[in-house]
Amino acid sequence: MGIGVVIVAKKKVIFSFPPSLVEEPITYVLIKNYDLQVNILRATVRPRDRGRMVVELKGKKENLNKAFEYLEGAGIQVDALVQEMRHRPELCVSCTACVPMCPTGALSVNRETRELEFDHNKCIICEACIPSCSYRALESQF
Repeated sequence: MGIGVVIVAKKKVIFSFPPSLVEEPITYVLIKNYDLQVNILRATVRPRDRGRMVVELKGKKENLNKAFEYLEGAGIQVDALVQEMRHRPELCVSCTACVPMCPTGALSVNRETRELEFDHNKCIICEACIPSCSYRALESQF
């Protein structure tokens, strides 16, 4: 019996859905029917209004593809997340005003150099840090 190779994929996407789908258990279906890990990074979901969710999906590549087919068939627009945060060290003075604003610890201070460090892998692009930076060293990019 041969050993099959399982390809695991991770994607950050944006779900946009009409008011008629706001109360549907979308994330439950993705978890239960497609065996995906769903990490909601940001969401705006209000009754009688358009919904928008930024999510990270992780699972078997074939399950991700089937899930995207389900979502599109259900009337949910799926777009790749092309936005990312950028730290501009040439403008940063390491004042650390942004560090307590970051809910994930993506911004921290190196204890040895006392300089601000930015970890892209921890960032969920919530943009909470941007207003705290007087030097405009943090920005979101599309």
